[in-house]
Amino acid sequence: MRKLLLFLSAIVVSMMISAQDRPEPQPAADTYEKFKVGMAGYTFVNFDLDKTLQTLEKCDVHYLCIKDFHLPFNSTDQQIADFHEKLKSKGVTGYAVGPIYMKTEQEIDNAFEYAKRVGVKLIVGVPNYDLLPYLDKKVKEYDFNYAIHLHGPDMPLYPDADDVWENVKDLDPRIGMCLDIGHDRRNGKDPVADLEKYISRVFDIHLKDVTGASKAGYSVEVGRGILDIPGFVRMLRKTGYDGVVSLEHERNMKDPFIGIAESIGYFRGVVATTSDRQK
Repeated sequence: MRKLLLFLSAIVVSMMISAQDRPEPQPAADTYEKFKVGMAGYTFVNFDLDKTLQTLEKCDVHYLCIKDFHLPFNSTDQQIADFHEKLKSKGVTGYAVGPIYMKTEQEIDNAFEYAKRVGVKLIVGVPNYDLLPYLDKKVKEYDFNYAIHLHGPDMPLYPDADDVWENVKDLDPRIGMCLDIGHDRRNGKDPVADLEKYISRVFDIHLKDVTGASKAGYSVEVGRGILDIPGFVRMLRKTGYDGVVSLEHERNMKDPFIGIAESIGYFRGVVATTSDRQK
């Protein structure tokens, strides 16, 4: 019995030594790219900030687009400071706020003041069409970028990248789009081509995959749908996009965590296998 215990102890020690000798995990595939991988806050509409940050940490994601259900519009300066400190403790940067829907000039004013207090210079928003001239003034006043979120065939406002472009091309160049590649595809468009056409006005990207190029198409884990993800990654490089590509996971939203991990893993796998570093 004593010999058996000594034998088992030797195995445990050997395993501990082997574990200690293992190299640290390698850098994420996006580390060497101009663009960054992030997460859209809406992904976590059913979860608090602690669970959100725990998920980002497990997926090695360091950028978050902030939603007001995690940091309300009426937050005090101390609450905002505490929020950023909590993000920092997990190695996460809040890079933008939104999407924020804006139906009045007052709501635009509120959104810009909110972003200023939060300390970001990018707003992802959905302003009514008639408010675009007023939005143009606010962008000039605050020197922020404003990314209009497109919604595919689900609502009449900004269904695709073409529509956003037609409405902002003559406005201040700081007004552009959040290119939601899933919704763009569901409206019959090609997100790869649209990224190339409109790169000068693409300030944010929502990553997702969908089952079809119509309103009936719905969100699935990245890699399981019809989008050309390898082509999109190559276009990110070709255009030199240097913003954030944020996963907006809209499947099984009461229990999204396996789908989030699968989507981030697939996207990073595509980034790695299409990279010149692999050649």
